[in-house]
Amino acid sequence: MEKRTAVGLAIVLAVTAALVAQNPAIKRTVVTRGDVSVPGREAVITNIEIAPGGSAGRHTHPGDEISYVVSGEGEILMDGHPALKIKPGDGFIVPGGTKHDAHNTGTEPLKLVGIYVVEKGKPLATPAP
Repeated sequence: MEKRTAVGLAIVLAVTAALVAQNPAIKRTVVTRGDVSVPGREAVITNIEIAPGGSAGRHTHPGDEISYVVSGEGEILMDGHPALKIKPGDGFIVPGGTKHDAHNTGTEPLKLVGIYVVEKGKPLATPAP
């Protein structure tokens, strides 16, 4: 691995860990990441879990989020869109840069598989006002 790439990856992981530490209601675990056919972009596959009654907090991504609901119930709140109620088997897409939040409205953990196609070297999620 090239030194610059290793340093950039370390920074991205540190920022992502700091965001998760700020919000214990959400746990985002990176399963794998790798290059895609678009220069300067990478795919990141994650397992996401939001505690009952918890939320991810308003944030953005430096690219698109494509998610699938494995279990639990929730609501996706995207700026400019009506609230989207989600349940197991549902999927949703959040365009890059869109301010959004995910709320667990059920009594069990909300579990998602999140796939992101994002700019390399940028934090996976950035808090938004």
